[in-house]
Amino acid sequence: MTPDELADRLDQAADRLGPTIERRVQHAAEIGRGLIRSNASGRPGPNIITGQYWASWQTRTRTIPYGAQCTIGTDRPQGRRLEFGFFDMTDSLGRHYYQPPFPHVGPALPAIEAALFQGMRDAATEVFS
Repeated sequence: MTPDELADRLDQAADRLGPTIERRVQHAAEIGRGLIRSNASGRPGPNIITGQYWASWQTRTRTIPYGAQCTIGTDRPQGRRLEFGFFDMTDSLGRHYYQPPFPHVGPALPAIEAALFQGMRDAATEVFS
């Protein structure tokens, strides 16, 4: 392969890199959202009561130069309380609360990380093959 052919091949790979990574990041985010929802479907995670909290988990993928970033989250105020719990808390009205943690995000993190790593490997293979 001549230097010019290599340069052309690298230019073509660079053009495909961003969209390929974005697809892989979005896929890993959907896996993560599914795992979090699964973990939030009963013990040891929180139980589903109305389904609103379960349904509130969303993904948002943003394009960045030569890649993407994704956020998985909920806008529900009980998210942090359900994940980490709280102990011996008194609110502004004097009500006393104790709630144990019901982890559902933390247990999903290793699988999300593995999906991202595999996605980046697959993206590199796709772009450079």
